[in-house]
Amino acid sequence: MTKYIRHAAAFCVLLLVALLVNAARVQVFEASSLDGNSANRRPTIARYGQPRGDILVGGKAITGSEDTGQPLRYERTYKNGPLYAPVTGYASQTYGTTFVENAEDGILSGTDPLLAPVPFWNEITRSQQAGGDAETTLLPAAQQAAYAGLGGKKGAVAAVDPSDGKILALVSTPSYDPAEIAGTGRASTRAWSRLTGDPDQPMLNRAIRQTYPPGSTFKVVTAAAVLDHGVVDSPGEKTDTPSPYKLPGSTTRLTNESSSDACEDATLEYALQASCNTVFAGLGVRVGLSDMVRTARKFGFNDSGIKIPMAVAASHFDTDMNKAQLALSSIGQYDTRATPLQMAMVAAAVANGGTLMSPHLVERTTASDGSTVRTTSGRTYQQVMSAYTASRLQRMMVDVVTKGTGTNARISGATVGGKTGTAQNGVNNEGVPYAWFLSYAQAADASTPQVAVAVVVEDAAADRADISGGGSAAPIARSVMRAVLDTADE
Repeated sequence: MTKYIRHAAAFCVLLLVALLVNAARVQVFEASSLDGNSANRRPTIARYGQPRGDILVGGKAITGSEDTGQPLRYERTYKNGPLYAPVTGYASQTYGTTFVENAEDGILSGTDPLLAPVPFWNEITRSQQAGGDAETTLLPAAQQAAYAGLGGKKGAVAAVDPSDGKILALVSTPSYDPAEIAGTGRASTRAWSRLTGDPDQPMLNRAIRQTYPPGSTFKVVTAAAVLDHGVVDSPGEKTDTPSPYKLPGSTTRLTNESSSDACEDATLEYALQASCNTVFAGLGVRVGLSDMVRTARKFGFNDSGIKIPMAVAASHFDTDMNKAQLALSSIGQYDTRATPLQMAMVAAAVANGGTLMSPHLVERTTASDGSTVRTTSGRTYQQVMSAYTASRLQRMMVDVVTKGTGTNARISGATVGGKTGTAQNGVNNEGVPYAWFLSYAQAADASTPQVAVAVVVEDAAADRADISGGGSAAPIARSVMRAVLDTADE
């Protein structure tokens, strides 16, 4: 009898060991795959079982969390949703996250290991901390001025502080309210279908995810290459450029908007004021492909790695062109394309003495108790041009505003530099042109420029003759710059 009891006891011990081994296998080795299984709702329930941290603008929360009483308990809410949607993106229980909601999701949801009291705490306890906050660099007045200026037209505005790369405004219109798609019900599903099916693409972030032909605003890049590579010794020197200009290896003759022959053999400074296509096309060819590509890259073109912290679409300057194509690219046409943020970076590099700072949108992330988790400081992206070249370009851009095509950007008592652009659009240029304006501004009592702005307007409802960088985009840039300067005076 004792023999059978021992055998039974040994068998029970073996079963117990097998159970322990299997439990260890499931809990240790298969935990991650089980967590990721679509049938496992525990992570999702835990994720929405506590309020999400907030995104802050000017020290005030523009997001919140609402207790729905449902299994996915807390639903994201937004204040002034359409105004800030290009920044916040959305945090949806159905469709996931985008933009800052996505880039800082670990902090906002409380799952970032840096929020834990000790290393590996979350992994060991399989818990999450209270959600932290993400403080943006946005200036509320600048954001509101940009949004009001666009007035619902298709377009975008990007404004940065040239000295440290802080993004002061980032607007894309038409916009949408992220709160409409935050939940899981039928209302969210219907809103998603309506928004994604809208031909005006309100969910497209035109400021950082859409590239446009930059048109004549790209002439600032070409002018930097011309001066930095010594193609022209002085902005006041005649350029020996005919008008019209025959594209190399082609019978095509490039003309200027004005019927006047004032652009013929014009100086570089006059060519920027009057936006002479012929001069900049010819000078781009004289700079040469390799040096034009090198200069464009320094400004940020062809860089697919820019993050602010969300990824920015790469602006494009072709690296393999014949001379005729190079001539057109040098005036912002052919295959040249840029995001509004990229063109704000161009203006910022000039304003900051040739040094381009990396643009960034999140200044600081904090834990729920307010303690700092991470900070973002000003970081040099590239020394784009010499300080001497930048100072000459500044004077030329100021002349564009004081006596050239950009007079609508003037601000009393401030120094404003700018460049207009009207980029052709559509097959055979039959579409309504895009209106561009890039600029920077410095108050009379400031030691350095305080803001650089790029505006693009693509309003298909407007009269083609009314579309121009100086007429449509410059007033918007002026209102944004004025908002920044007025805030600095407070």
